[in-house]
Amino acid sequence: MAAALRSVKGMIGLVTGGASGLGRATAERLVQQGASAVIVDLPTSDGPSVAKALGEQCVFAPADVTSEVDVKGVLALVREKFGRLDLAVNCAGIAVAVKTYNGKKDVPHSLEDFQRVLNVNVAGTFNVIRLSAGEMGKNDPDSDGHRGVIVNTASVAAFEGQVGQAAYSASKGGIVGMTLPIARDLAPMGIRVVTIAPGLFATPLLAGLPEKVRTFLARQVPFPSRLGLPGEYAHLVQCIVENPMLNGEVIRLDGAIRLQP
Repeated sequence: MAAALRSVKGMIGLVTGGASGLGRATAERLVQQGASAVIVDLPTSDGPSVAKALGEQCVFAPADVTSEVDVKGVLALVREKFGRLDLAVNCAGIAVAVKTYNGKKDVPHSLEDFQRVLNVNVAGTFNVIRLSAGEMGKNDPDSDGHRGVIVNTASVAAFEGQVGQAAYSASKGGIVGMTLPIARDLAPMGIRVVTIAPGLFATPLLAGLPEKVRTFLARQVPFPSRLGLPGEYAHLVQCIVENPMLNGEVIRLDGAIRLQP
């Protein structure tokens, strides 16, 4: 029996955090491959200019992923502009670097900061998943019963969190942990769920570090011994979409790195 391979061409994709980094590269690749992309990011982001540069196949939808009202508004825009939703890619996320307890200053990790990271990274991702699933469920199924794909972004920090990454690692571990149960929940609807766990990537977050630090980090990657490129993340998103047997899995994209303390 021939495999029911899919194509990104003609799909309608929603990308959170789409104004920069991994999300921007994903939106760019979708458009390059003949899909349409809805960039979802904060109103203060570069979303409008990124969408304009990508042309008529791309629109910007300002939204806070933790807001039910905002995400429902994004989906209404998707319906109005493109008529349906085939793909949701969750790249929106934040990070803090704080030790659980600072003995020198006798100060504990801020509970507010910890909760904020979990709210954006875990609850925000889940909010987009649960609402996007309802939209994808309205699609006509293909011969496999396939109606849509959801791709989430975790991190290798979910497995080897470093010093100061308690909040970030917990949030990414939450995304890893909910991947399989959500894939099982949505299987009857014909919606696949896959999570990518990137290693060290050349994103705006790392771009702010000194050159010496970035060079040091790149050398920690066994092979290829460099930072990952956002386009490589975007390429994996396309591979996930096009291979219908990828479901309920977390894929490390890390050059074989294992983070040290």
